[in-house]
Parts: sequence; C-alpha cells; structure tokens
Amino acid sequence: MSDPLLAAVQAGVQLIDLGRQLRVGMPQSPNHPQFWHTLPRRHGDMSRADGGSAANDMLSMGTHVGTHIDALSHVSHDGKLYGGIDTDEALVGGKYDQLGVHTIEPMVRRGVLLDVPATLGLDACEGGHEITVDDLERTVTRQGLVMRPGDVVLIRSGWGRRFAEGDAYIGRDTGVPGVGEAGARWLAGQSAHAVGADTIAFERLAPQGGHALLPAHRVLLVESGIYIIEALDLEELAAREVYEFTFVMVPLNIYGATGSPVRPLAVVSS
Repeated sequence: MSDPLLAAVQAGVQLIDLGRQLRVGMPQSPNHPQFWHTLPRRHGDMSRADGGSAANDMLSMGTHVGTHIDALSHVSHDGKLYGGIDTDEALVGGKYDQLGVHTIEPMVRRGVLLDVPATLGLDACEGGHEITVDDLERTVTRQGLVMRPGDVVLIRSGWGRRFAEGDAYIGRDTGVPGVGEAGARWLAGQSAHAVGADTIAFERLAPQGGHALLPAHRVLLVESGIYIIEALDLEELAAREVYEFTFVMVPLNIYGATGSPVRPLAVVSS
C-alpha cells in the first residue's frame, strides 16, 4: 500500500511544523507541572550476549505545556462547563468523561493565519497589548481573507520570537499580547472550530497580572465550545505570507484529560 503522506509530498505539498520542540527547561505556564525527560537506561547500561544494547525514556509533564490544545473540560465558570454541564457530573472516576481531550476529533480543516503585527507595521506586538476587534478585522481585510465557519484561526502576535528567551516569553512583568474578551467574542462570531496563538495563554496577559483573569478562555471554551491551541510557532507561516492552508492536528487520546500536547502541521502547496 502506498504512503499517502509521501504521495502528497511528491505531488508538490509542503509541511510547515507549527509545534515547539519539547525540552527540559522550556518556558511554560507556572500553573502546570513541568516537562521532564530522562533516560533511565542508556546504551551500555546493559548489553546483550550478541552485543546489542537498548536505551529508553521516561516523561513527566502536564498536559498544558509546550504546544498544546485545551479541551472544553479545561475551564469552568460558576461550576459549569460548555453546554451547561455541571463540573461534578462531568467527572467519572476522577476523570473528565465529558468534554475531556479524548472527545476532540482529529482535525483536518481549513486554517487561516492572522498576522496582526504586520497589519500594525510592527515586528511584534508589545507585551500586554490587547489585540482588538479592529486589529483583527483590518488584518482580515489586508490579507484578503474570507472567514468561514469551522476554520482553525491562528493569531500571530510576534511574541513567539521570544520563546527561546524563557522568562521573557512568560512575560510576568511585561505582560503578553493577545486578544481580550471582545476579540474572543469576535472569533466566536466567526464560528471558528478552534483558535490558536504564539503565546503561552492565547489571550492578553496584563503586566504583572499573570493568569489571574482569563476572560477569553471563558468566552471560547465555556460559552462557545471553541478549542484553544497555545504556544504555536507561527513565524515561518508569516515569513512566507501563507495565510490559508490545511491545518492537521491530532491530540493524544488521553481519557478524561483537560488538554494534550500536540504537533500541528500546516499543509501548503509548494
């Protein structure tokens, strides 16, 4: 049987990796368990009679570190999840049987990139900048896009360039750019299937405000049933001015989890 991915590449399709490499010490939200990777067995620790040797790994991590997707069970408001589901009723055996990440179907959808700093004449938005509805609408117009229901909408703030800077990316003192409640309602009004950004929490974080208030998460996850993808690498898409593509992403099938690490791909014609 032929390999469909190989056939697609041979047919003139390119894949752009939108995910971050998982590394010990990478920046992440302080609210989640850190990523840790170790090799409990290295080559030479044990050798077989024929000279063969094997190495193996162990991972420990939260499901909301690195590039990841938020399931609808991730956020509640006044004790309710999306669809008015009571948080206690959603739990079965200590896992979120309802709206857990295992309920997210693999995504093969139209993706669109909104390169906001390019619209604003900037390399990147400043820390704490709220990406407004006007910023989003101007970007759609400048890029000649037509938004469609079911799109995966990725918002570039330019802050992703700071990922390698560690604490600077987290932005405790500076804040982090992103949409606020109004921007989230605009995205919900476009009937997006999922949204994403190149920042640690998708939405705007105020200087020295941390994750104390996350209204966009409430609007998108709880009120609208729209998934959120965080810590994306959107620089290559922006540099190539690729604003429409096929978005491919499969979360890990973890029963009852509130999120999953992912490695999204943009499929574009070469």
